[in-house]
Amino acid sequence: MSTTTATTPASSGTPAAEAATPIELVVLDMAGTTVVDDGVVEQAFARVADRVDLGPTLSRDEALQYVRDTMGRSKIEVFRHLTGGDEALAQRANDEFEVAYGELVDESGVEPIEGAGDLVDAFRASGVSVVLTTGFSPVTRDRLLDALGWTVDAALSPVDAGRGRPAPDLVLTALLRTRASSVAAVAVVGDTVSDVLSGRSAGAGLVVGVTTGAHTREQLLAAGADVVLESVRDLVGLPAFAGVAAAGASTTAVA
Repeated sequence: MSTTTATTPASSGTPAAEAATPIELVVLDMAGTTVVDDGVVEQAFARVADRVDLGPTLSRDEALQYVRDTMGRSKIEVFRHLTGGDEALAQRANDEFEVAYGELVDESGVEPIEGAGDLVDAFRASGVSVVLTTGFSPVTRDRLLDALGWTVDAALSPVDAGRGRPAPDLVLTALLRTRASSVAAVAVVGDTVSDVLSGRSAGAGLVVGVTTGAHTREQLLAAGADVVLESVRDLVGLPAFAGVAAAGASTTAVA
């Protein structure tokens, strides 16, 4: 295996691609990280805006920008902001989002990020637990998981944990579900600032950003990612995962 090189963020005192404690659990985001998004989340929000009057708090363009900025967060929390705190309207918009996202899945299908399925299998075969997390409701989450056909140790939505990202609840719930020995033994991987902030606030031993989704390398590093990769499949190129072999996985990390 070739040597992975990465630049450590100024705020980090340890090599970016390494974890001081052996990794026992990998917490992976779904849309944009392990599942191809291609703007589907934005398209679903646009359909909601066409069907539900979200109120005068923000213009359509401002609302869409907020959606982009908060990718990875609990969708109901996003709608609470967009509706100015109108709970009934937020719930209606969130329900419509689930419908719209399901329509788009039916129209376009579900496509995993290249190599993501092999990576999940490789982690579990090597004894590393895998938990998928998302800002979607359980209905949408399970629809995606069923389409992918993956076997994981758990799949969590905000309702399963208490609070959505950027709070640490999803990561800590994953730790409890899998009985990992400590937060230092957890790696968190995601494509959004919210993913990174969640991992950092949970005290994860390794927080990795990927550029296959919503946010840029610069944004992910600024949020506190230890390392940023071009794709989740590149995880096996990091020293922390030296014992994991995934078919066709790349070993080049970019930070």
